[in-house]
Amino acid sequence: MAAHLLIGPLLRRVVGDRATIWVETTEPTTVRVEAEGGGAGSATTFAAYGHHYALVVVSGLTPDAASSYRVFLDDRPVWPSADSTYPPSVIRTRPAEDADAPVRLIFGSCREATPHSTARHLPPDALDAYSRRLMGDAQNPELRPDLIVLLGDQVYADNTSDKVKRFLRRRRAAGHQGPEDQVVTFDEYTKLYLESWRDPEIRWLLSTVPSVMIFDDHELIDDWNTSASWRRDMAAQSWWIERIAGGLASYWVYQHLGNLSPDELDADPLFAKVTAAGEATVLLHDFGRSVDGESGHYQWSFALDLGRTRLVMLDNRCNRVLTPGAREMLPAREWAWFVDQAHGNYDHLVVGSSLPWLMPPAIHHLEAWNEKTADSSNERVAAYAEKIRRAFDLEHWAAFGRSFAALGELFRRLGEGGDGAPTHRVGAGGAYAAPATISVLSGDVHHSYVARADFGEVMHTPVMQLTCSPVHNQVPAFMRPLMRFSWSRAAAKGVRGLARSAGVRRPTWTWKREAGPYFGNAVSSLRLTGRTATVRVEGTEKGGTLFTVAEVDYGPENRAAPAAGQRER
Repeated sequence: MAAHLLIGPLLRRVVGDRATIWVETTEPTTVRVEAEGGGAGSATTFAAYGHHYALVVVSGLTPDAASSYRVFLDDRPVWPSADSTYPPSVIRTRPAEDADAPVRLIFGSCREATPHSTARHLPPDALDAYSRRLMGDAQNPELRPDLIVLLGDQVYADNTSDKVKRFLRRRRAAGHQGPEDQVVTFDEYTKLYLESWRDPEIRWLLSTVPSVMIFDDHELIDDWNTSASWRRDMAAQSWWIERIAGGLASYWVYQHLGNLSPDELDADPLFAKVTAAGEATVLLHDFGRSVDGESGHYQWSFALDLGRTRLVMLDNRCNRVLTPGAREMLPAREWAWFVDQAHGNYDHLVVGSSLPWLMPPAIHHLEAWNEKTADSSNERVAAYAEKIRRAFDLEHWAAFGRSFAALGELFRRLGEGGDGAPTHRVGAGGAYAAPATISVLSGDVHHSYVARADFGEVMHTPVMQLTCSPVHNQVPAFMRPLMRFSWSRAAAKGVRGLARSAGVRRPTWTWKREAGPYFGNAVSSLRLTGRTATVRVEGTEKGGTLFTVAEVDYGPENRAAPAAGQRER
């Protein structure tokens, strides 16, 4: 039987004159990609759980060009399809010599698949809206980003569509173990990606704009790795070990593989084993079971450079240290890797963190109080605090206080440019002892906002929290006034008193909201030009078009300030 494209092509990384293209096919096949004007590559599919995948490295691309490309399966052209009405998919390369060319990222998190949400009457999908706008003027460099940064909850394993639920009921009736409405195995996970990435607008967008991704909790289950007691309770579920095996193995195939550059793929031992084996079911099953953050470690965090911008994407979920009294968002060796990545020759540091570092102040103080109380020597007090932690999802950076403080101190040292800080530009343009900007991109919290940290007068580098969530979901209406109130001085002062009573020290820096909160579906863009940055939050109208919610400029010479016309919803 002839092979066909099931999902893809997904354009994942573009590095110099090379690019990676990810596909899923219906049958074993050889996948070949040819770019107009030069550049080609091929790969044989590998199999897992009856599914077939390939990651093709395309080499020899023309610098500073947008090259349309075609995909062949066993020499049969399959992309673009003969009846496509969409613009050609292209691979756009950056200038070979001009490192100062602007860098433009779009980012967001929390996207339910369109088939799921039509029954829930969600507002329009912001990523769909962005795709349609780009289609309308596909050659406009101002609209085309260099990279899509997806910050978690790309699929919802624990909140499935009616179609997937029907599939799961048949599976459970046939004897496959697990909850009736949640996926467990690798094969069940494939239905989520098929549902989400076969959306025509999303499929086209991901075929023509590079993308990187990091998971959050819903790729596994809500509140994944909240605490040590949470892990113990989940481990007691008969289906949990298969959920870990299927969830992490499928994440590696569908999301993580594409985060790696061609050189990193060459150096990845698991990728070498999988492609050499051809049939990789057992390999991936064993891998998924062995890297859940407790029984073994695999580094999901990664970094890349685009021009004078360094992006470091952090795993906020899988490898957490959950020991009471010694909680860490990243284990020691991964933190050391991150610190190393934060030092280098660049102008802008962008940190991708699925969970916001800077939360509404009242929520921050509540989480800090809760962590301190959960570490109480009084077992009843600690148990009560643990119940609160799990009931109200108090598990962001503030609930891992050592990591929250360490991240801020790293930013301070980088931004003050003192002894030991990296030099971020050397050459004809002179030398700077500190980054031009530091930006933390986040999602998760189902509202979008821009906040600025204040480290004092010595700090010239702006440190910004840029949160964009959801892309396609919603926060219940009754929660919105509470979340707005959590940004107020009155709420912060009251909850700060509670934290002080438990012995929590006040952070040595403050932060203030510059834009938002906005509660609709949104996608944000970050443009980095020279030593300045501009972030724009765009929401969706009922008709599925985008409008500007807020725009904020920042850089070493100007304080962040929202543009006129900022809207809250």
